[in-house]
Amino acid sequence: MGSQYIAFVGTLNREAPYFQGARGNGLAAYSFDEETLEVQKLDVAPEIENPTFLSVDAGGTHIYANSEIYGWKEGLVSAFRFDREAGTLTYLNMQPTLGSITAHNAVTRDNRKLIVANYGMGSGGPDQAVVVYSIRDDGGLAPPITSVAHEGTGPNESRQERSHAHSVAELAGGIVVVADLGTDSLVSYRLSEGGALQALALTKTAPGAGPRHIAVHPNGEFLFVMNELNSTISSFAIDSHTGKLTAIDAQPAVPEENLEENHCADIQISPDGRFLYGSNRGHDSIVVFETDPASGKLSQVGFFPCGGATPRNLALTPSGRHLFCANQNSDRISIFERDAQTGALMDTEVTIEIGTPMCVRIVR
Repeated sequence: MGSQYIAFVGTLNREAPYFQGARGNGLAAYSFDEETLEVQKLDVAPEIENPTFLSVDAGGTHIYANSEIYGWKEGLVSAFRFDREAGTLTYLNMQPTLGSITAHNAVTRDNRKLIVANYGMGSGGPDQAVVVYSIRDDGGLAPPITSVAHEGTGPNESRQERSHAHSVAELAGGIVVVADLGTDSLVSYRLSEGGALQALALTKTAPGAGPRHIAVHPNGEFLFVMNELNSTISSFAIDSHTGKLTAIDAQPAVPEENLEENHCADIQISPDGRFLYGSNRGHDSIVVFETDPASGKLSQVGFFPCGGATPRNLALTPSGRHLFCANQNSDRISIFERDAQTGALMDTEVTIEIGTPMCVRIVR
């Protein structure tokens, strides 16, 4: 298997009051050699503002980056083409996201659609939580096909005053699950071939949990959620026919004495499905859990320093040998070697020094 990878990085380059500085320069592309750990900067696209989350198509040739702009009633999502031979980024087009504080997006498994989640803040504007786009033949984005709004609140008055859709994940069979931090809900939809969203099931998490990001087990039977507000990781069984999720387990993502200061962020699962990796902002650690492939229950492996401050986003190389951690407030992406047998992480001390990294995605 090849050891050459491309890492795409979104950085903060426009101030927002809930972030600590904007020292980035838009969207960047790097090469990474998994054998030598050599990192080389290939290109940068500074024209995009605040690409706080991005996804990449299966061929590694098109990137879809959200623009999260504080104060705007709608965000933007932009399409870029990446020339794998020349190592260059080319802007294609952008579309409005029909909602504010655009938080997450995902390319569907058939590479024909993009689904965007809007966190939403305040009121006014289209205020849609989830939006579906067709991907054009050239990789650009067509106008929105369909969108849905979420309503509701949670017990945390300062963070759950309204719906806050934070991420979207596609399951087998065309089922899409949206994590809504504001309503403590996992909302399941059926995505039609034409792009319509049919509501299937609503699964409540623990009150005040604040579900943020989702990882799906490779066997398709379990779904794992990183809960930002109560700093836990929870697991659910998936009914692939109805979209219903059944709670299995929930474990703390930080030591009890660190709960007050911590806000969980990202969650990733190893290619073999054995280990989960979650990022803790405040505790500034990566927590590792082993998963039971039969029951979906979780066993904590341990905590590992994130190599910086405020680990917002994680990414595993496709081989699973290395994990990248985007440390937002220390302007550094730390690269860890992963023990495939124990799940443990070892800091390679190789870093990508880059201003305010918010998201990293890695492809072959």
